[in-house]
Amino acid sequence: MKPISTNNAPAAIGPYSQAIDSGAGLVFVSGQLPINPETGSFPSGDVQTQTRQSLLNAQAILKEAGLDLSNVVKTTVFLADMNDFAAMNEVYSQFFQAPFPARSAIAVKALPKGAMVEIECIAAK
Repeated sequence: MKPISTNNAPAAIGPYSQAIDSGAGLVFVSGQLPINPETGSFPSGDVQTQTRQSLLNAQAILKEAGLDLSNVVKTTVFLADMNDFAAMNEVYSQFFQAPFPARSAIAVKALPKGAMVEIECIAAK
């Protein structure tokens, strides 16, 4: 296993890696909160703004691994409020093209730092 790290995405806020290259053709990107790596805080705005930042963070990590969003085979979207699903989905659809990755969207009681959304992904080399 090889850790992947970039300054173009927020640093891990716990004992985990931004991503791990499994060595078996898969890269696992940890859940990305909508933290702007330049400011260390959430962008102001709604779940769409936060979704965009979370995906930009994942994109930056994938780039460090030599990949991009077209390599993503599975995402998991965690929402603090399932009523935000349609708004999240509108932004999400701007980042992926067919064939779309498999996806799960899950409502959770709360996310770290009070985020509205967190997105993790698995990419294939």
